[in-house]
Amino acid sequence: MTARFTDTPPSFLVEAKGLRKSFGALEVLKGIDLTVAPGEVVCIVGASGSGKSTFLRCINDLEKFDAGELTVDGEPVGCELRNGRLHELSPAAAAARRARIGMVFQHFNLFPHMTVLENIIEAPVQVLRRRKADSIALAMALLERVGMHERRDAYPSQLSGGQKQRVAIARALAMEPRLMLFDEPTSALDPELVGEVLAVMADLAESGMTMVIVTHQILYARDIAHKMIYMDGGRVIEQGTPAELIQNPGNERTKTFMANVMRTH
Repeated sequence: MTARFTDTPPSFLVEAKGLRKSFGALEVLKGIDLTVAPGEVVCIVGASGSGKSTFLRCINDLEKFDAGELTVDGEPVGCELRNGRLHELSPAAAAARRARIGMVFQHFNLFPHMTVLENIIEAPVQVLRRRKADSIALAMALLERVGMHERRDAYPSQLSGGQKQRVAIARALAMEPRLMLFDEPTSALDPELVGEVLAVMADLAESGMTMVIVTHQILYARDIAHKMIYMDGGRVIEQGTPAELIQNPGNERTKTFMANVMRTH
């Protein structure tokens, strides 16, 4: 495959062109074109099964896409450019590249046998080879930021869902990523715990963190996002500002989706 990637500084932190992904005979992504600028907060909405989470996992190289182009910070995802051609990264190189991207999942994925503090310092010490003392100092600052500093010695089983998700966000931030991905971070939480997680994410957005958020929280997306993407059937149906998509969508499928969602809020 001949590459068209260059050494020109990227205009976008994330750029997808014609991205396709299938699981067997099921095509999940059907030619996604999407960009995320540095400092931009992009919320992706749509019904379950529309390809939102698969797209997020492709950005982080947790899923291999089948066709199209995908770059993060100007680098092709899962590949490197050598002598004008793309070559697949080794597992170690792919892991190092992935470490630059923070990802927060629906179900927290904390290590149950480690304390809150141990969960946060594990990757900086083991992956980035940071000094343990420095990692602890950063972890404590992050726990303060997400309102969890008093639970540093607790185990995940001793935390509520909202607390676990705030720790998961702190753990992702400990790798000092340029990009944060959130895959429906509040969907596994009881309703009364959703607000505490959304408040932490709003703080990140205000600090200028580049974020791509898959969410069903339409009103939250309206308040936090610079750009909203509506996906359906593996395609980007419409994109624009939250006000445009919620109040004046140009596509009938978007209009129907938004009307149905807003009736439940």
